[in-house]
Amino acid sequence: MSSSADEASLVNSAAADPYSALQKLQGGERGSLTDAVEQALREAIVTLALEPGMMIDKLAVCERMGVSRFPVSAALARLAHAGLVEVLPQRGTRVKPIVIHDIRQHLFIRSALEVETVRSVAIARDEATIGALAENLDRQREAVVGGGRHEFHVLDLAFHEIMLDAINLPRVKEIVAVSRNALDRARQLLASPERLAHTLKEHERIFEAIRSGKADAAAKSMHGHLDQVVAELRRFAGERPDLFEE
Repeated sequence: MSSSADEASLVNSAAADPYSALQKLQGGERGSLTDAVEQALREAIVTLALEPGMMIDKLAVCERMGVSRFPVSAALARLAHAGLVEVLPQRGTRVKPIVIHDIRQHLFIRSALEVETVRSVAIARDEATIGALAENLDRQREAVVGGGRHEFHVLDLAFHEIMLDAINLPRVKEIVAVSRNALDRARQLLASPERLAHTLKEHERIFEAIRSGKADAAAKSMHGHLDQVVAELRRFAGERPDLFEE
């Protein structure tokens, strides 16, 4: 199957019943119900079960999760504050489309910080860090061969965190994490088997430069790795413009 077909399948998989990912709750206090509804809706939005641009049927959410309108409305208000949904006057609430400009800003932040991070890691050539990266890459290869999309995603995050931990600058790691979280939906769109294989190769180039102590090459490889996300999102946006806003 082609990359485009894989991506289209991912986005359309819940089209017949977009609320099927939501589970019925077992009751509880009003505050905990709101938390549970928020978490469930957030997960459905991030994993694209609720597509960008889709209008949210509050009654359908209530019926599916077995709750009243209050926790649903409260949860949606929180998600609006987080930038995942938006209220359209006279129309209702919809899942916010993925904004290319926002993606570019978050990737700019990541690039600025992670390029310098990998440069520092390559200069240090710490054996423990190199060993941890090598082990992580072995598991990434297994995930790609086995088609473990979620497993690869977790390992991808860990690969970058190993390098951020190595420089021991917690504030830098925190800022990168905020921008990375904002890219969750975009990463889901690009999680085809073909893209995972390309990501693995990009990680391998970064690792080889670190292991060889080639700081400039490591920085260049990291910069190219992050640039690929914008390039592929623009391509995908041309195929599914309904999911994006400039």
